[in-house]
Amino acid sequence: MRYSEMFLPTTKETPSDAEIASHQLMLRAGMIRKLAGGIYSYLPLGYRVIRKVENIVREEMNRAGAQEVLLPAVQPAELWMESGRWNMYGKELLRVRDRHNRDYCIGPTHEEVITALVRDEIQTYRQLPRNLYQIQTKFRDEIRPRFGIMRSREFGMKDAYSFDATEEGAEESYRKMFDAYNRIFTRCGLHFRPVEADSGNIGGSFSHEFMVTADSGEDAMVHCTSCQYAANLEKAECPRPKEGASQGAECLPLEEVHTPDVRTIEEVCAYLDVAPRDVVKTMIFMCDAKPVAVLVRGDEEINEAKLKNYLGCDSLELSMDDTILEVTGSPRGFAGPIGIKCRIIADHSLNGMENFVVGGNREDYHIKNCNSTRDFGTSEYADLRVIREGDMCPRCGGEISIVRGIEVGHVFKLGTKYSKAMNATFLDRDGKEKHMIMGCYGIGISRTVAACIEQSHDGDGIIWPMSIAPFHVIITPVNMKDEQISRAAEEMYERFVADGIEVILDDRDERAGVKFKDADLIGVPLRVTVGSRGLADGTVEVKFRQSGKVDKIPISTASDFVTGAITDV
Repeated sequence: MRYSEMFLPTTKETPSDAEIASHQLMLRAGMIRKLAGGIYSYLPLGYRVIRKVENIVREEMNRAGAQEVLLPAVQPAELWMESGRWNMYGKELLRVRDRHNRDYCIGPTHEEVITALVRDEIQTYRQLPRNLYQIQTKFRDEIRPRFGIMRSREFGMKDAYSFDATEEGAEESYRKMFDAYNRIFTRCGLHFRPVEADSGNIGGSFSHEFMVTADSGEDAMVHCTSCQYAANLEKAECPRPKEGASQGAECLPLEEVHTPDVRTIEEVCAYLDVAPRDVVKTMIFMCDAKPVAVLVRGDEEINEAKLKNYLGCDSLELSMDDTILEVTGSPRGFAGPIGIKCRIIADHSLNGMENFVVGGNREDYHIKNCNSTRDFGTSEYADLRVIREGDMCPRCGGEISIVRGIEVGHVFKLGTKYSKAMNATFLDRDGKEKHMIMGCYGIGISRTVAACIEQSHDGDGIIWPMSIAPFHVIITPVNMKDEQISRAAEEMYERFVADGIEVILDDRDERAGVKFKDADLIGVPLRVTVGSRGLADGTVEVKFRQSGKVDKIPISTASDFVTGAITDV
């Protein structure tokens, strides 16, 4: 490709609305342009990278035995009603109606469509297992699209779905996809880690996220500094305190204290001169329209994903003021567990806790010296809190560290969630009808590109790994008006093309400094500079974008040198 012929509108200025490096650099490098909020056009340079990632994904999915299909982007509401997700999915589901007033959605994912397809085509265990995948554009109506293609409404995704007859087969399908994902992200040149994760709206019994470490990541990644345990913040387990660890103090009598206009933990601690860990928060949630009181220490936060999984509910939200008043007899800020009129669940850290402060279930009052075993009836203790930096690892007792990360892939064990809801069955060896056991496996194609930039850039621009770079090498003649230089650059370009090297020739009539800056901005791994000084002794300079190393090599061996540099990565 010749630079002068390529649609490559680079810019010097950083767009004011671009917050993170990948968004800024993709705009500046002429890779994307915004059409509407969270919706982007991919220009030639950006689309070349997208295709590189897609090709790696295809190769590894095919290697793992999956078969490629292409499913409709527009999906009928009836399928989503079968699965129960039409009303549950939320406002992220973009709903539309056709001219006949029938409801459809623009697919954010394809569990319903693939399940409907397979249930109509597979009848017996002899037709299983199957793993089908596609690479397609999805749409999720994010409330706040941001960070360019990192969190956009329209995005490229690879989604795969496995169907098995047995749990053992489902485990094997999951393992194959897990291993394929490790190969995919390794080939993309990413520093990543698979972590245990919550399954969220997709559902299922178990899942892993593949997280790329990056300071700009929206997600928190929890890992042990001593063992291999890793999880996202929603899934990370908190170790149960040792029995009797907090027991032994004398149980003091309850004491009601007047606390006018004192509602928050900070206000309670200041007014009563106690530490946050000596206060217990009572929070009222609506679990499928039923109130539940959840207790956690004042210095901890409730992990709503853990709570929802523990309760096994479809919807979970904090109660409104009128419900809090009905359940506790008090306004918000004074709720406590003593005498409360609903189910009570407490975090493990409260088991055996003594002489703590709770709300008085009476406006402007709190109660001191509450004891869990004496003053309120609950035998329900669970891991409900958010893990914190420095906590003990639930596996080995080592120290927990929390870093930022970007989710680029997710693998799920769906079980029979969708096959039961949509009656996707098969006949087993004994002629008995059973539900297919499913798995679901997604990769954000466009997000993977953005994550790579977040992890690999500098003050001058993008630093692409060789495997997904839009071009392997850029030839930069320092002066196209010099006939000797331009002729040498053209001859080298023709040789590179003939040798199968992905090359761009910067044949613009620009100053050398401008060309060097653009080459660094778009991140091509190798830059071959053709100048009069080098030509005088038959050499050119090859600069490696990542390391900054410069090699002076004979023109006659330039193609072999570049080919070697590409294949050595």
